[in-house]
Amino acid sequence: MPLSPPQARQLIHTRTVTCQGYEREDGLWDIEGHMVDTKSYSFPNRDRGGRIQAGEPLHGMRIRLTIDTDLLIHAAEQSTDFAPHAYCHEVPHFVHGLVGQRIGPGWTQRCKNLMGGSSGCTHITELLGPMATTAYQTLVKVHFRKTTQPETAPAATTETDSNRKPRFIGSCHALQESSPVVRDHYPHCYRAPAPETGAQTRSAP
Repeated sequence: MPLSPPQARQLIHTRTVTCQGYEREDGLWDIEGHMVDTKSYSFPNRDRGGRIQAGEPLHGMRIRLTIDTDLLIHAAEQSTDFAPHAYCHEVPHFVHGLVGQRIGPGWTQRCKNLMGGSSGCTHITELLGPMATTAYQTLVKVHFRKTTQPETAPAATTETDSNRKPRFIGSCHALQESSPVVRDHYPHCYRAPAPETGAQTRSAP
């Protein structure tokens, strides 16, 4: 369903976030994030030749995380392509501190604790949020491989994988354990909805 028709308006600012997941030949996975801020008007800027033109990136940041199928981070790097101040390019490469961390519950807060505040970069830290979601979506391919493996695969492996609860179960309304989506596609994870409470019962005559 689309949004309602907007009032007459003028575009002022655009933030574009692109996140991509890659399968590597060595068995690991690269998750790359790219964030660009642009404005529809030009404005003065002392560190960028006196002016930043309309449509020219105000911010441009990149991150690459190398992970395994358990979402453990093996390598991390960052790049600042565009920034409003020359001093921004001197920000420490703090994403290296993510090596050894695992993407999962509490990810956003852990990133803020590690690289937030005056020693970090707000925009790079914010980019790590959608990158985590991209990592989950990228590794869905691993799940599909396991659920479509040939019947000749070892029985123990097949049984273990088929009974494993995917990480995304319980992550949203459609994927809650009592939903029809989980019932139809992940029956081993399905839990029937609890009976409604507070229902009035008829009194005996």
